[in-house]
Amino acid sequence: MKSVFFSRFFILLPWVLIVIIMIDVDTKRTSRTPAVARAGRTQHQRTARPGAPAGVNRSFIYAITPTYTRPVQKAELTRLTNAFRQVPSFHWIVVEDSTTRTEMVARFLARSGVPYTHLNVFTPRRFKRTGMPRATEQRNAALAWLRQHRTRRDAGVVFFADDDNTYSLELFEEVKLQRS
Repeated sequence: MKSVFFSRFFILLPWVLIVIIMIDVDTKRTSRTPAVARAGRTQHQRTARPGAPAGVNRSFIYAITPTYTRPVQKAELTRLTNAFRQVPSFHWIVVEDSTTRTEMVARFLARSGVPYTHLNVFTPRRFKRTGMPRATEQRNAALAWLRQHRTRRDAGVVFFADDDNTYSLELFEEVKLQRS
């Protein structure tokens, strides 16, 4: 019995140490971004449609990503960032399942190069049971933000992008063709 316990312990020990070191290194980095960017940038650039009169805005793609703290969170957000950075007229709404915005996600988004909004909503424990839908509070908070910051006349597409999925740029090209 002891040998099974020790063998599992020594197999998991290096991985636990790597995770602890990565978290420690990430928290020791200093942020060189202004306080406004760390709190969550909510403005996005509007660009005029080619050939459209001045003042006519291009429709945006709004990606809503609910997320929560876990060891692979930064890796999954990095994968999404690399895809989203290449999409024009794009705004990313990241909603954390926590009582406050975490510093790691705030710093990550500030350095991502993607126009974003960083929100947080905590999911009550009673909704975290098996069989219950997940991340509904986060998606609803993002939709409420869109309703507050956009009007019915602003063109755009809302896209729910979970952080554990991978998205092809072809998807965004298809949306772009449908919007034209």
